[in-house]
Amino acid sequence: MSGFASTTDLADKQVSFEELGPGLYGYTAEGDPNSGVVIGDDSVLVVDAQATPRMAEDVIARIRTVTDKPIRHVVLSHYHAVRVLGASAYKDAEILCSDVTRDMIAERGQQDMDSEIGRFPRLFRGKESIPGLTWPHLTFHKRMTLWLGKREVQIIHIGRSHTAGDTVVWLPKERVCFSGDCVEYGATPYCGDAHFTDWPATLAAISALGPQRLVPGRGRSLMTAEEVEEGVAQTGAFTSDLFAIAKAGVAKHWTLKQVYDEAMAAMRPKYGHWVIFEHCMPFDVSRAYDEAKGLDHPQIWTAERDIAMWKALEKGE
Repeated sequence: MSGFASTTDLADKQVSFEELGPGLYGYTAEGDPNSGVVIGDDSVLVVDAQATPRMAEDVIARIRTVTDKPIRHVVLSHYHAVRVLGASAYKDAEILCSDVTRDMIAERGQQDMDSEIGRFPRLFRGKESIPGLTWPHLTFHKRMTLWLGKREVQIIHIGRSHTAGDTVVWLPKERVCFSGDCVEYGATPYCGDAHFTDWPATLAAISALGPQRLVPGRGRSLMTAEEVEEGVAQTGAFTSDLFAIAKAGVAKHWTLKQVYDEAMAAMRPKYGHWVIFEHCMPFDVSRAYDEAKGLDHPQIWTAERDIAMWKALEKGE
């Protein structure tokens, strides 16, 4: 590799701001982290805040092309820095997340901030504008319903998958879902904090909602029920394939490096064209290996652990 993780990935992505239905938008960027927008009768809700206040300002600018209503709520789909650290740009907005997500911010938010910025600097443009960790004003247990006037917004802690706190935003009348990183499309799932055993049931819970349109965590907006089904299936196939390789390797008493080499050989032909495949796989294999060995609670990624793991797997050091 030419540099640690994605430190050499510096090319900007083309942003799309697509209407999913009246007052509903997906902010997507060719595999970079997505945001969602829900416009209610009197105010706006944003799903995922982006990585820095400067980057959040672009989301706000897009919103201002379609409405001048105040942005009063920001929902965090999970705790990762690329999703939450831009929240301070949404002045006077109430920050909402699951109780488990808040616990994860407290437990590992600072380490995640430090490690993510080191891994992927392009995703943290304007990092000097980050005032610190993002803390929610309001947490909920399992689910809550927010009414934006007559528009019903269900906020659901859908289950463990990408993280333990994964939350989706669901509009039952419009049948539109903002899934966070529970679902990806044409983008490699990052699984460093994952729960592989639980991920299939979480995907099934999303499918059971019956979404007709869905904004994934990464990748373009999915505009039909068939595309939604494809995105769910893609994510399920990747995570299941990887975990099966890890479980088989652990059963054979393989080292982490042996499992990684097997996973890369088996999965690159099928998934190697997805964005951030090379970036994610060392972290993904490390977590799959841990879970296959019985470690339910993911290890905390620190900047030091990141680099040591990357050297061991990518460079054979």
